[in-house]
Amino acid sequence: MGRSIEEYDFQKGEILLFDKELDWTSFDLVRKLRNFLCRETGVKKLKVGHAGTLDPKATGLLIICTGKETKKIDLIQAKKKEYIATLKLGATTPSYDLETEENEAFPTDHLSRELVNQTLGNFIGLIDQVPPLFSAVKVEGKRAYLHARKGNDIVLEAKKITIYELELLNFSIDEIVLRVVCSKGTYIRSLARDLGLALRSGAYLTGLRRTQIGEMKVEEAWELYDFMEKLKQTGTN
Repeated sequence: MGRSIEEYDFQKGEILLFDKELDWTSFDLVRKLRNFLCRETGVKKLKVGHAGTLDPKATGLLIICTGKETKKIDLIQAKKKEYIATLKLGATTPSYDLETEENEAFPTDHLSRELVNQTLGNFIGLIDQVPPLFSAVKVEGKRAYLHARKGNDIVLEAKKITIYELELLNFSIDEIVLRVVCSKGTYIRSLARDLGLALRSGAYLTGLRRTQIGEMKVEEAWELYDFMEKLKQTGTN
């Protein structure tokens, strides 16, 4: 946040860092920001896009590009990403997170910090990962989550992704907290599912926060409404 707000030129192009709120979609943030900027600047049309989707139940760093800087979206999306993930052990949900209710329960009395650490090692490096059924992956021209919500029987193909770092930050018998550094295209929900299977205990994501994309960190990000208020106070280009 080193620059003063009046130095921004949204039409020429800016790269903005925001801390996405819980239960917002990534497009919610883009839409709110675009509407605000168009209203404040008097510009009828302004290119605004995000570099990497965050699920509604995830918070943290969302990078927004405006104007000509939208050309850099693909480049930003390709960078390494860091997440802090909280997983509940001993149960699963169809969406692998809190979007759906628990559908199965499993034992946890065999789990230990040592077992979890040992199992995490199997997920580091280049691995095959099947995206969640409740995801935006396209199947027969439609998003997978639309098929899933209708109960359609679909099979998603595994994709190659890379887990660079996987660190156990906290362990209890029914919950773990992980730091994950991964490549573009990684679904942390799928990682939770696969880790639960490997532990023979089931697991799903109960919290997810993106903390870094490339060298850009969430500590440098704006809260959207703080950004809007600051912009109103100082004026816009």
